[in-house]
Amino acid sequence: MTSGSPVVQILDGVLVVTGEVNTDTVVGLRKQGEKLIRLASADLVVDLDGLVTAHSAVLSMLLCWQRLAHQAGVALSFRGVSGRLASLAALSNLDDQLEGFGPEAVHPAH
Repeated sequence: MTSGSPVVQILDGVLVVTGEVNTDTVVGLRKQGEKLIRLASADLVVDLDGLVTAHSAVLSMLLCWQRLAHQAGVALSFRGVSGRLASLAALSNLDDQLEGFGPEAVHPAH
């Protein structure tokens, strides 16, 4: 995993999120992701394996992306979810709302 400024990009049809997300960087990252989601012509997988942090701001961003994707008729699913982020989602009762956040999908290396 890489740290530093967070980045979201489309690689081989996958929305890849990398870096460290915090309250100072989440809005810019959310806007980058929204631009990419608006351009999507098919359902997207969001790869969180390169995400360094597990923060409530990340969950908020993912929910915003999911809402926008739903409005655009694009389904989002998530992979590479860290155990910490999955736990935070479960504590917030959001794990059922984010496809790929269930216990069976959690990335064991996190």
